[in-house]
Amino acid sequence: MTRYIIMVFAGACCFGILSTFVKVAYHEGYSTADISGSQACFGMLVLWALYLLQRQKSPSASQPHTASWKVMLAGTSIGLCTHLYYLSVQWIPASVAIIFLMQFTWIGLLLEWLIYGKRPSLLQGIAAFLIMTGTIMASGMSIRHHMALPVKGVLLAIAAATVYGIYIVASGRIGNELPALKKSALIMTGSTAAIFLVATPGFLFMPKLLSGLVKWTIFLGLFGTIIPPLLFSAGIPKTGVILSALLMTVELPVAVITARLVLHEHISLLQWSGVVLMLFAMALPPLQQLAAKRQ
Repeated sequence: MTRYIIMVFAGACCFGILSTFVKVAYHEGYSTADISGSQACFGMLVLWALYLLQRQKSPSASQPHTASWKVMLAGTSIGLCTHLYYLSVQWIPASVAIIFLMQFTWIGLLLEWLIYGKRPSLLQGIAAFLIMTGTIMASGMSIRHHMALPVKGVLLAIAAATVYGIYIVASGRIGNELPALKKSALIMTGSTAAIFLVATPGFLFMPKLLSGLVKWTIFLGLFGTIIPPLLFSAGIPKTGVILSALLMTVELPVAVITARLVLHEHISLLQWSGVVLMLFAMALPPLQQLAAKRQ
């Protein structure tokens, strides 16, 4: 079991470092479209290659029938989320962008209620309130009267969280009978298509841009679209959704710590308190379910 716990934990850590290094790529002069587009495209190609290799080794394996376009359509939401999230870090600190992105936890609950009539429990409602309170603290808004966060950056990060919430709700119901590699490859195909449609990366018309961008393409592709899905596919079925949800909250402190170490972003005691409050709130529902399951 320890091995699978480490897999889920490591996958969440991979996601946590992305925004910081996207900011570094910005400092080198690359655009959001090129960064997000090349990352998605690289991830899509590698995942399809891995899936085809797997098929060659076990050609007789049964392939459940499902509408591929539905899975790709769900994948467009994660592509839009990635692009909007990367856009947001142009305007606000990486350590703050991740805090707004984590609002997908209560946004997902709200969407489940509005679309499927699945009403949140009292504890989930309390957790959502604590997350929003922690967000205000962690973003530093209460102590930044003279240096308010740019509205554009905040709105972009919230939009990314909303689209991520849509992805979580959709992906949990679509294509679950597919092999993990095939589902991941289809999702990344939809993700790539969405980014290419809304942003039109420059490297599509000027391939020479890839010569300098390739290091970020590989780095962000590996840690953003290849390694985490593979780790989650192997680890989550063994650890269970409840424990996995707890482990995946590590993405938040990892993002904040990475931004502090790499970008030297200032993080006050109030902001750290907000991060701790958010982690506590996100852990409440899974902890309750874990306790109920043991009883």
